[in-house]
Amino acid sequence: MTAIEGVLTAMVTPFAADGSLDEAAARRLAGHLVDNGSHGLVVAGTTGESPTLSDEEDVRLLRAVKDEVGDRATVICGTGTNDTRHSERLSAAAAENGADAVLVVTPYYNKPNPAGLVAHFTAVAAAAGVPVVVYNIPSRVVVNMPPELLAELGQIENVVAVKQANNDEIGAVEGLDVLAGNDDIFFRCLETGGTGGILVASHVVGNEMREIYDAAKAGDLDRASEIDASIRPVYDALGVTINPIPIKAAVEMLGLCGPTMRLPMVPADDEQRAVVRAALESRGLIPSGTAAG
Repeated sequence: MTAIEGVLTAMVTPFAADGSLDEAAARRLAGHLVDNGSHGLVVAGTTGESPTLSDEEDVRLLRAVKDEVGDRATVICGTGTNDTRHSERLSAAAAENGADAVLVVTPYYNKPNPAGLVAHFTAVAAAAGVPVVVYNIPSRVVVNMPPELLAELGQIENVVAVKQANNDEIGAVEGLDVLAGNDDIFFRCLETGGTGGILVASHVVGNEMREIYDAAKAGDLDRASEIDASIRPVYDALGVTINPIPIKAAVEMLGLCGPTMRLPMVPADDEQRAVVRAALESRGLIPSGTAAG
């Protein structure tokens, strides 16, 4: 099976000015990310505005990115919904169209109990036929999957890892590789034996996050901690408002894609853009004193 490890960037989805999917920009962005630290890419995830993508757009985006990066990077497709049958169909389609793995979020809104969660992930994993990364993000879906439940999910065939976005429960999970689900716990995840992270700041400081990973894997935790501390202002700036608004502004400032977002997400306002711009300027990623637009 494909190894799910390292710096995995949760890629923004580029849209044209009219709101349509911009496949050419997605290709350029994917290539840039792989050239600048990313071991892999996650398409159609939260950062990719997945709630506003149709199934057909998910597949088009996946195929464009996979075609661009080929075997240079792991490509994971977000296929989780709160309808098990829908998640099964989308996971199977992703696998058929080249996904190396799928990312399956805890079903949202309908709030299943533990037995329902086990049944859901069992069905989706069987339909996918490729490695499944379970996505635990209680801040968005209300339901938290504690370590003991995640360990139970780890017994399901094809379920190989968890994207852990509950900062209070970062740590080893029996039977699963653990990936940091938030940038600010990436180093801590590696320090506690995790295999990597599904990250956002790697759009702009991907090389530094790759250095964190490499240093941690080599046992040089002091060096990894030092680099992590140096880029925490970027993490903070990208949290100025809800993801993916700040990172979409950042990649637009870097000339990597346009600023268009699909409602109900709206582009960053002037104050938010100023925070993002200051962080990019401080890293020398854009010239100081450039226009605030």
